[in-house]
Amino acid sequence: MDLELVTIGTELLLGFTIDSNAAEIARALASVGARVVRRTTVGDDPAAITDAVRDGLARTGFVVTTGGLGPTRDDVSKRAVAALFGAPLVVDPVYLDQLRQRFQRLGRGPMPESNRTQAEIPRGAIVLPNQWGTAPGLWLQGEPGVAVLLPGVPREVRGLLEHEVGPRVQELVARLGGAPTVTLSRTLRTTGITESALADRIGPLEDRFAPVTLAYLPTVEGVDLRLTAWGLKRADAERVLGDAAEMLKPVLGEHCYGEDGCDLAAVVLARLERRGARLAVAESCTGGLLGGRITAVPGASRAFVGGVVAYTNDVKVSELGVPQALLEQHGAVSEPVVRAMAEEVTRRFGATAGLAVTGIAGPTGGTPEKPVGTVWLAAFLEGRCETALRRFPGDRQHIRQRSAQAALDLLRRMLQ
Repeated sequence: MDLELVTIGTELLLGFTIDSNAAEIARALASVGARVVRRTTVGDDPAAITDAVRDGLARTGFVVTTGGLGPTRDDVSKRAVAALFGAPLVVDPVYLDQLRQRFQRLGRGPMPESNRTQAEIPRGAIVLPNQWGTAPGLWLQGEPGVAVLLPGVPREVRGLLEHEVGPRVQELVARLGGAPTVTLSRTLRTTGITESALADRIGPLEDRFAPVTLAYLPTVEGVDLRLTAWGLKRADAERVLGDAAEMLKPVLGEHCYGEDGCDLAAVVLARLERRGARLAVAESCTGGLLGGRITAVPGASRAFVGGVVAYTNDVKVSELGVPQALLEQHGAVSEPVVRAMAEEVTRRFGATAGLAVTGIAGPTGGTPEKPVGTVWLAAFLEGRCETALRRFPGDRQHIRQRSAQAALDLLRRMLQ
């Protein structure tokens, strides 16, 4: 079943807000047999909303909208779409009472009068309860087709998709006699290899993936390879995706560190924990970003003890014990210094593994010998130290992010 998506909000058109809802909706509905074939973004303009929804219904008979269901004057989606279905807005006393109780339960005092508009429901519409916010989702079905109205808050959209919209769409697809097909994806995550190098490795195999399609998705931390099976029965989709993934993994080798939402820091921590190892970090150019990546993983304390941000040479000497002579002879961004940082932070924290990063993130500070983007990494593990020199492109933040990722990857490979 095909459908169209209309995302509503002047802030989306102006670029002030990133439209994350569209991707969330497309993925969720594809998994239950519905495919988004067109996406339109309009501002908080009733005429533009009416035109976009009417045209989408004319083409596919099914439209999902996000945004414009709040209590303020610029939230006009509900009224515009209701008019297309000839459905006047009427106050739902049950939902109005639920709204008032919600405000009391959250300790916000009496409900503002403006929120009363959120209890106005198009006559005949199905209310999709929103336990994550105040604006309910709405399901309108009539002569023009089906319109599903969702709020614009991503957390609320995710909840409504999972608990209300997804099951209803799946039921509708079955009722319309559509084949019980789905579109499923599986992502292999890689790091330390460029998109073009991956394409050279994988290119000769791509024809063997059919009916699975392959997309290269570069990020600042690596390249994700997304495998997608379109319009198959679930068991068949899972089988062909599995076959394609198993075909790819030997080609990717050590560059592949996980699948789907896997985080490299979590992989490293899991391997450290299995060995009973404890990690400490010493950072210069990353300024705590590496430690932040690690501690963002739940349960990190089982394998991570702490770290030092040694940004200046004085701190490298006083807090890490890096010899002044090394700094004077080789400079802070050098192999001998990063090696000393990794070894000393491990010793001083009583750890068994250490990671260190020192580099030039820019935009100034580079030289012909050590241009901006020059980064030295060191990983120390149970008495053995490995170092690596990297030259990263990009702005200051990209260089810092790539440095943290590369440091984690260096240790991951030692933990194989």
